Amino acid sequence: MKLAKLAFLATAMAATPIAASAQDVGDTIYGNDGNPIGTVTVTDEGTVTVDTGTYKAPLPRGAIAERAINDAGDMGFRVEATKQQIDGMMAQQVAQAKAAEEARKAELAKAEAEAMAKLAELLVVGAPIVTADEQPLGLVETIENEGEVIVVKVEEELISLPRNLMWVDEEGTIMARANYSDIMAAAHGG
Repeated sequence: MKLAKLAFLATAMAATPIAASAQDVGDTIYGNDGNPIGTVTVTDEGTVTVDTGTYKAPLPRGAIAERAINDAGDMGFRVEATKQQIDGMMAQQVAQAKAAEEARKAELAKAEAEAMAKLAELLVVGAPIVTADEQPLGLVETIENEGEVIVVKVEEELISLPRNLMWVDEEGTIMARANYSDIMAAAHGG
C-alpha cells in the first residue's frame, strides 16, 4: 500500500536517466526543488526508508538517483518529488490506515454486540451448554448475580461458571470457552 501511493515517483523517474542509485543509511535525499527531504534510515533491495522529520517514508529504490540537486550542479541523491509531496502522501496513507483500523474495530464491536445479544437471548434456564471440545456439559439450572454467573447442572452436581466463559457458535449452540476436563478440574479445586 505504501509503495502504491509513491508509484508516481517511479513513473517520473522513467523519463530521466539515472546516474547512480546506491543509497546508504545516513545519506540525505533531496527533492526535485533542491531541498532536503530527509535522511535514509533503512534500506533493502527495493525500498529506501527516508526519515522526513514527520514520517518514515518508504520510497522505491529506483525512484532515487544521484543527480544535480541545485543550479550550481552539486550532486546528491534526488527524488522527483518535494518533501511536502512526500509528507502529504504519507499523511494520506496514515489517515487511510487509521480509518481502516477504526472501521475494523467498529465491525468487531458490532459483531461482539450481536453475539452478546444472541447469548442473552439463548442463555435461559434449561438451555444446554456444550464445552469447547464439543462435549455436553449440562443444562442451565439458574442464572445469578444479574446474569453474570451461570449455574449449570452437570449430572447431579451444580457448577458455577462466569458468563464471559460463554459464547454462541454459528449454529446457535451455547458453548463454554473451556474443555470439559478443565471445567471439571476447576470445579473440583484442581
